Amino acid sequence: MRQPVPSVTEADVERVVRRDYPPDRVDEVLVALKSYGQESWHREPSRVQLAILKLAAEDINALQTHLEMAKRDYRDVLAFAEYPGYFTKVPPTATSSDSAHAEVIEDDWKQYQEWLKKRES
Repeated sequence: MRQPVPSVTEADVERVVRRDYPPDRVDEVLVALKSYGQESWHREPSRVQLAILKLAAEDINALQTHLEMAKRDYRDVLAFAEYPGYFTKVPPTATSSDSAHAEVIEDDWKQYQEWLKKRES
């Protein structure tokens, strides 16, 4: 089973920022996030920005840490935001036909979708 890849937009990024951060910090967070995507090697800005938000878990300091990580190698934030179980539960020797492999991928996708679609509290 192949790992699903989220299809997200700038509107998703803005919605999650507004959902997860106080109104007086929204502009600051959006400006910070826009610093990813300015270089030719920065891939999929909206997807990476959402990964940064997910890993930051509403913490401004953690947001900066993950933002800097993404600027060095965007795959680091994508891997741990979108596929956290895969990197901790699937051994490197597992094959895609292993049932545990497919289960972890499904669980990762479900938790990502739940996080992304979560409504404001």
